[in-house]
Amino acid sequence: MDALEIFSIANSWRDSHFLPMRSVRFSVGHHIRALRLEGDMASRPKRMASIRRKLRESTTNLDTMNDIGGCRAIMADIKGVRSLLASMRDKFPHEIHSREFNYIDEPKPDGYRSHHIVFKYRPRDADTEAFDGRRIELQVRTKLQHSWATAVEAVGLFRGQDLKHGEGDQDWLRLFQLMSAEFAHVEQCPVHVSVPDHNDRVRELQDLNKRIDAIGILEKINNTTHCPENFVHKAAKTRYYLLQYGKDHKLSIEPFWALILGARKLKEIEQKIELRGSEVKAVLVEVDKKEKLVEMYPNYFGDVYLFARNLKSICTGKAAIEYS
Repeated sequence: MDALEIFSIANSWRDSHFLPMRSVRFSVGHHIRALRLEGDMASRPKRMASIRRKLRESTTNLDTMNDIGGCRAIMADIKGVRSLLASMRDKFPHEIHSREFNYIDEPKPDGYRSHHIVFKYRPRDADTEAFDGRRIELQVRTKLQHSWATAVEAVGLFRGQDLKHGEGDQDWLRLFQLMSAEFAHVEQCPVHVSVPDHNDRVRELQDLNKRIDAIGILEKINNTTHCPENFVHKAAKTRYYLLQYGKDHKLSIEPFWALILGARKLKEIEQKIELRGSEVKAVLVEVDKKEKLVEMYPNYFGDVYLFARNLKSICTGKAAIEYS
């Protein structure tokens, strides 16, 4: 098979996860509202470049990949995360597939912290039986954890380095590892064994900031990427948005009133990316309202304000309890 045929097969399989992904998102949102928790939901399909990378670097097959469809719940605090997880384990319309990945209580060595659950979609009627068993990954994290993950991706995009996968400047990778430990300390969660204690962490973070001008770079990122001026007017009542982030740090946003239209455009763009080797990153996302777009996907907007503010607090000697 040629590249276009392979792309078409992978894209069709990804498309079959859209309905299950929406169902999981709505079900999680129902739990958040029923528990009266402060939190937001969003969903997105996995980018084709990420699918290709995962197939290349692991033993996973396309039909056994857990995160082709992904949902994300951002909760106000760690208590909200644990309450939501407990509620879903007690009663949920879709089946929990295999074990959960608790990267909050068992953080990854690079500092990544979030709780992952994979659900197997269970249809409610004959019309959706064709999607039975599709796997949808849910990530549940706090705003603080989200600010860390956002900063990793935003700095990576800005520098043209895949920091998310441990590739790139070692000083930046170390800074993120140490900042994750500081955030875990604040949330009273376990800190990875590979990092020093609080006082030594702070000293090292201060040294790193001086060496790489981390705060300056983060502020530059905040001021470099901007939302298109006509976005607010064009996206009046839509849930679906196609984001394209270019090498020049420019972001384009195209709203769609129907999922199928957004999926069709995503396929067209990613096909060009695959064939031409373009460095543009394209993603189709769903949020409840346009105001939540920056909040749920701040990395594409260069919004690293919360992370930068907390790093600045550390570098000026404020107590950890003041981070928020």
